[in-house]
Amino acid sequence: MYVIQKQISLTGFSRGFHLITKKIIQELPELKQIKSGLCHLLIMHTSASLTLNENADPTVRDDFESYFLKAVPENEPYYQHTLEGYDDMPAHIKSSILGATLTLPVTNGELILGTWQGIYLCEHRNHGGTRKINITILGI
Repeated sequence: MYVIQKQISLTGFSRGFHLITKKIIQELPELKQIKSGLCHLLIMHTSASLTLNENADPTVRDDFESYFLKAVPENEPYYQHTLEGYDDMPAHIKSSILGATLTLPVTNGELILGTWQGIYLCEHRNHGGTRKINITILGI
């Protein structure tokens, strides 16, 4: 049984939905050791999230951003948590909706994803900065 745990840092992204599948795989040469297992990803922030979705057409990522800007607007008078900026509380809400984790199967040294699936880093702040992802791989 293998248990591999590491933390990676991703340099700051602009607000939006960014494909990071290749970067995650690039940071995980240890995957090659796993015949069957799971890869768990945790973004260690409360104003960004992870999700799995369309990896081919970039307009999907644009539409996600447009939807969330409308569904969770900024500068609402009922927000009490405003000391960190007008985009902070909405970012926390978006992060809670989408989630901070993904768990993906691993088979024969590769993440198992659908044909059109990719891992998104969802940056909900204008200037989120470096984002850390804790990765735990369990397998045989």
